[in-house]
Formats: sequence, structure tokens, C-alpha cells
Amino acid sequence: MRALAASNNPYGIIPPHLLNRVIQRGNEQQRRRALTTLNLDDGFRGHAARRQADTMHESHAPDDGDSPQRHIFDARHGMQLPGEEVRSEGESETGDREVNEAYEDLGATWRFFHEVFGRDSIDNAGMALLGTVHYGHEYQNAFWNGQQMVFGDGDGEIFLPFTRALDVVAHELAHGVTEIAVGLAYANQSGALNESVSDVFGVMTKQYAAQQTAEEADWLIGAELLAEGVQGRALRSMAEPGSAYDDPVLGRDPQPGHMDQYVETEEDNGGVHINSGIPNHAFYLIATALGGYSWERAGHVWYDTLLDERLTRGPLRV
Repeated sequence: MRALAASNNPYGIIPPHLLNRVIQRGNEQQRRRALTTLNLDDGFRGHAARRQADTMHESHAPDDGDSPQRHIFDARHGMQLPGEEVRSEGESETGDREVNEAYEDLGATWRFFHEVFGRDSIDNAGMALLGTVHYGHEYQNAFWNGQQMVFGDGDGEIFLPFTRALDVVAHELAHGVTEIAVGLAYANQSGALNESVSDVFGVMTKQYAAQQTAEEADWLIGAELLAEGVQGRALRSMAEPGSAYDDPVLGRDPQPGHMDQYVETEEDNGGVHINSGIPNHAFYLIATALGGYSWERAGHVWYDTLLDERLTRGPLRV
């Protein structure tokens, strides 16, 4: 089976600007953890890992079209990927909460794309879903490296284990769908659109699993990740960009909700996690205006557009 090409920009759910705020404002331990996370660059966390993941994809058959093919690995707080395989498709639960959450969330994401859009895994050809838990020591992120999902455990003070949030898992896997469908450049406006597409599919996956209508949903991304004591509701709000958190350490949510508020910055690849609030809010407005389930109409518009060959890397217009 053909695996996805290695990503030059492993996608992480926690943006650099947020980690930088922790480095600036956190206590000594919080600063150290955030700096360690931020310093795991592409080559360090990705090169050998992607090479090993290629081998894993070659050794694991694609799914049969009717069910996912999941393989969960344990890094045991190291950084060697993929780690030791601890649960594969069809096996019963282990005693490890993060292993079981990763397994269930990968399955829920596969079912969403399969049942709603008829898509067979990330590449639409049954690609096995690989996930590694317990990556690093108190690593404060989750990322898609072009081949597999990787989950940190967080520090318990600011961020909880990254397997807690289904929408985050779906967000990262959606980066793989975007890579293979259109390859949006991961910088500036194109990068913001790339991030937004992942937020859209992430929030729809969460809503689909809960069978929530657009009116019933909270439209939050990563609501399960913030530790007790953090002054915030989530990482991002699609309903009210800029309102997700306002915390002494994390600062204030910088997302705009309209192109009039577009943020020009050199940080975060040109603000990809910041300006994604603009198309995020557009999806929210359309889905709630149409009513019912977001994936039934608005979701199909977004998915069909993603597959449209006319989609270019030009400026986004909302």
C-alpha cells in the first residue's frame, strides 16, 4: 500500500505561540516542559520516525473497507517511534487509559469519514491507522507526522493527556486527508485554511459521535485538554473565536473571526493557528444557519471543495 509522503511540517495541535506564552509566563517547571516541546523540531521528532512508520505501513495490511485497521504503540516516555505495539485491531482493552482512548478515537474518526463521506481511511485506500501514546516526558502536544499520530501525556498542570479529546485526534488525522487531497501549503493564509479544515472535520467528528445537531454542539476544539485551574474552556472556539481562554499563563485567545481582523505575524508559520479562526467561524455560521447536523450539508460542501482540483494555494476569501 502506498503511504503518505513524509510531512516537512509535522502538525501539532498546540501552536508555537501558545507554548511561547508558557515559556514567558509559566513557573520554572512549566517553562522547561514547554521549551522541551517547542524544541522538538521536524528532523528530531520526524526523520527516523517516518522511516520506521513506512516500514510499519508495509507490514500492516490496509483495512477491508468495512472496518478500520488500528495499531497502537507505546513510546514508554521515549522518543523512538513508533514504539512497542500494545493493541491492534480487534484486540480487547488494555489497562492503559491512553492506549484505549487512542484506539477508540482513531476508530471514531475512521467511522465518521467512512459513514458520512464514503472515504476509506486517510488515503481512501484503507491505510492502517498508527498511533503512539506516552511520547516523551510530559510532552505537551499531539501531532501527525505524515505517517502516524503521536500523543503526549501533557503535564497535568496546563494540559491533560492528548488522547482525551476526540476532536483533536480527528483534527490531526484530517491533516493527512488534506495532504493527499490538495496539499495546502502550511503557511500564511493557505496554512490557516489547512488548520481550519482540520478543525472543521475534528468538530464534526465529535458532533457525529455524540449525534449532536449544530444547535446542540458547543463548537469548541480541545475542551478536554485544559487542566483544572486553567482559565479557559478549550483551545479554540468556532462559535466565538478569541474567547476560548484568558489565562495568566496562556494569555488570551488571539483568534480573529473575520478577515477585517486578520493577524499579520511571522510567528506560527504566518499565524496558521491564529487566522484559522476566520474560516472556522464561517463554517459555524453556515452550519448553524442550515440547521440540523453539520455534516449533512455544510460538511459535504467543505469535503467536496477539498477534493475539487480547482482549489489552489491562493488567498482564502471568507
